[in-house]
Amino acid sequence: MIRVVLPAHLRQLARCEKEVAVQCPPTQRAVLDALESRYPMLRGTMRDASTGRRRPFVRFFACEQDLSHDPPDAPLPDAVAEGKEPFLVVGAMAGG
Repeated sequence: MIRVVLPAHLRQLARCEKEVAVQCPPTQRAVLDALESRYPMLRGTMRDASTGRRRPFVRFFACEQDLSHDPPDAPLPDAVAEGKEPFLVVGAMAGG
């Protein structure tokens, strides 16, 4: 099981707890596919529905590393795959 922590606005949209668990291969694409399958209302919120690319103001972290620019099929860290550490979806902020 992969533990996923969602930001408040996505939790509210999906009507779920702060942390959810998904059973899937340990890659970003598989985790997001599993989340969107379980919570269809999240489709298009973390990545573009047509291109599959990460939305500009969404970031992915695990084990204190920014994974946002990693290839979507790159393996997640072992600690995430083993359920020891969560995969974090974070809403980024911009401004001056």
